[in-house]
Amino acid sequence: METEFRQNLLALRKERGIGQVELAKAIGVSKGIISLWENGLREPSLESLVSLALFFDITTDELIGYEKIKAKKRLG
Repeated sequence: METEFRQNLLALRKERGIGQVELAKAIGVSKGIISLWENGLREPSLESLVSLALFFDITTDELIGYEKIKAKKRLG
């Protein structure tokens, strides 16, 4: 999950033109946590994943890149 999630999070944040501080405030975490997620150094809790998905108006599956992960596992 780590790679797809961090890439998706960074892309979503940049698409919307918001900084780490703004996103952190919106979902109730520190800017440092956003940075750790985007750099793949830490994974979010389930609660944080849901908050991010709600903020970006997407599903948690989309946020973590579930379809890509599933396809990679099928290929082997």
